[in-house]
Amino acid sequence: MGMLDGKVAIVTGAGGGIGREIALAMALAGAKVVVNDIGASLTGIGETSATPGEQTKAIIEQRGGQAVTNTDSVSEWESAKRIVQSALDAFGRIDIVVNNAGILRDQIFHKMTPEEWLAVINVHLNGSFFVSRAAAEHFRAQNSGAFVHMTSTSGLIGNFGQANYSAAKLGIAALSKSIALDMQRFGVRSNCIAPFAWSRMTSSIPAETPEQKARVEKLKRMTPEKNAPLAVFLASDAAKEVNGQIFAARNNELFLFSQPRPVRSAHRSEGWTPELIAEHALPAFRAQFQPLDRSGDVFSWDPV
Repeated sequence: MGMLDGKVAIVTGAGGGIGREIALAMALAGAKVVVNDIGASLTGIGETSATPGEQTKAIIEQRGGQAVTNTDSVSEWESAKRIVQSALDAFGRIDIVVNNAGILRDQIFHKMTPEEWLAVINVHLNGSFFVSRAAAEHFRAQNSGAFVHMTSTSGLIGNFGQANYSAAKLGIAALSKSIALDMQRFGVRSNCIAPFAWSRMTSSIPAETPEQKARVEKLKRMTPEKNAPLAVFLASDAAKEVNGQIFAARNNELFLFSQPRPVRSAHRSEGWTPELIAEHALPAFRAQFQPLDRSGDVFSWDPV
C-alpha cells in the first residue's frame, strides 16, 4: 500500500524540475496524477508545448502509474477551473493540489517594469489562489483535501533582484495560512514547502565571480527529487495533524520555519510622540532588529 493509494493529485508546473519529481513521487506512492504544464520558457514568454507534460506522463505510465496531462495556465480563473475539472473528468475526484508552477523575471527593483511584476505575481500568487479556489469546493464537499504550496526563502528571508518573486512567494505563505484557518473545519489542510534545488528556475543565477560560481556549484548538489518526499508526506493522511506550517527541503536536510510574531514591546501610559519613539522605543527595539539577510546568508553552510 502506497501512502497516496486511492488519491488523485494535481501538480502544476510538472513538466520538469521539482514539479516533475513531485508528480513522479506521488504516482509511485499510489496517486493518480494530473500533470499540468503549459510548456513555456522560464520567463513564460514564447511558444508553448505539451511535450514536457507528456514526458512526465510517459515516465509515470512506464512505472505502472496513471496520469493525464493538462496544458491550461494557472494564471487565469477560467483555465484554473479547467485544470481541476480535468482531474474530475479523468479520475472522478480530487484530493491533492500541489501549486508548483512558476516563472522568473528577475530584475533589480528600480529597473523592474510593471509587466515583469505582474507576470510573476499572476503565475505564482494568483495561480496558487485560482487553482486552490477551484479545488476548494470539491474538498469542502468531500470533507477532505490537502494543499501543498511552493514558497521560497527569497520571500521568507530575502534576495537581490527578485521583488516580484519574493513578494509572490511570501504572499503564498500567507495564502496557505488563510486556507488552513478557513478550511480546517472541513478536514482540509494547507502547508508550504520552500524547496532548494538546481533546476530551470535557478539556472539563471549569475555565475561570473568566484563567489557566484561557488554558490552555483553548491546549488547543483541539491537535485530536484530531494523535495518530493516532503510533498508526498504533506499530501498524505500521515500528515493529518499538520496544517498551516512552512517547511523547507535542502538536499538531505529538512527545516520547519518560524512565522512572524512580536519579539519586543514598549509602552508608555501617556502615549507616544515621534520624539519619544526616537528616544525610548528605538533603543529598546534596536537589538531585535532583523538584519538585511539574503537566503544565502542564513543558509550559509554547504548542503548536507
